[in-house]
Amino acid sequence: MKKIGPYLIFIAAMLWATDAPFRVHLTKELSSNFIVLGEHFVDILFVLPVLVMGFGDLKKLNFKDWLAVLFIAVGGSALASVAFTQAFHYVNPSVAILLQKLQPLITIGLAATILKENLNSKFWLWAIVALFGAYLISFNGLRPQLFPGDTLNPNLKGVGLALIAAFFWGGSTVMGKLVLEKVNFKIMTSLRFVLAFVFLLILNISQHTIPKFSTLTKTDWSFIAIIAITSGVVSLFIYYRGLAYTKASVATLAELGFPMAAVFVNWIFLPQYGYSTATVAYLISKHAYMQVLPFIWGLFVFYKIQTLGMVVLLFAIFRLASYNKQQENLDPKPLLLNQTT
Repeated sequence: MKKIGPYLIFIAAMLWATDAPFRVHLTKELSSNFIVLGEHFVDILFVLPVLVMGFGDLKKLNFKDWLAVLFIAVGGSALASVAFTQAFHYVNPSVAILLQKLQPLITIGLAATILKENLNSKFWLWAIVALFGAYLISFNGLRPQLFPGDTLNPNLKGVGLALIAAFFWGGSTVMGKLVLEKVNFKIMTSLRFVLAFVFLLILNISQHTIPKFSTLTKTDWSFIAIIAITSGVVSLFIYYRGLAYTKASVATLAELGFPMAAVFVNWIFLPQYGYSTATVAYLISKHAYMQVLPFIWGLFVFYKIQTLGMVVLLFAIFRLASYNKQQENLDPKPLLLNQTT
């Protein structure tokens, strides 16, 4: 597990990107607060039985551990998403996404300070390579812009909100690692969803963002359920399983699987790349299967900078996984006994 831990986190992060096509539909009619609440409602249907069966393990958590859990549930699951979304009202997406790339650095700093993780020259080498790969993936033209004519417009409030989101997300990785020293990954995942649901319910009631249920369609409920299962409960079970055997400093870099998967989702599903889906569907409908792969290969060639970034990132994650195994062998944790239960 020490070797595959970072890969599990990488896979979980890729699953986080799969919600984009469904979220685009939902945000047309529903508030972001309610969408996230709906997701967590579906999630707790899965995790409540897990939490009930492992209720005795909660006695292992002390006051500081519970503060860490609250930081993850309220900060990582709710406030970070709200802050990042609000940042787009004050700065353009390029600024927000560029600042979000500081999240690994925040996590690494907290891991060194709180968890006392040893960061040697080998780690920094592959960390820089991974961040460079993620940058290439996010900005196809090398400049920090998402579309032609996009310019940086730094605004103090927008920058502050983006940094707050990066802090909560980065800090949640470190806090999760702390809690996993006391309870197994299933309990950690369950606690995150249940406490976040309580907070989001209070938030939605106070802001009057819960719509009349009669206005929700079957498609709305279906999409909320899909998001909750794929990028929610399934991905976080995988994530915390991997985090139990991964240094927080390595885990935050493995989370860069998210922007890589987001590129594929954009190419295939989102409106600005809609021709990709339409073309593939047309070729399949005409049984022109031999033309599908050349077409997809053409996308890779057209987006050659992003393709290069994927290769660079994947290689860096491979090297970091080897580094993580070496470090975990040097510093074995008692939490390994918990993860099999």
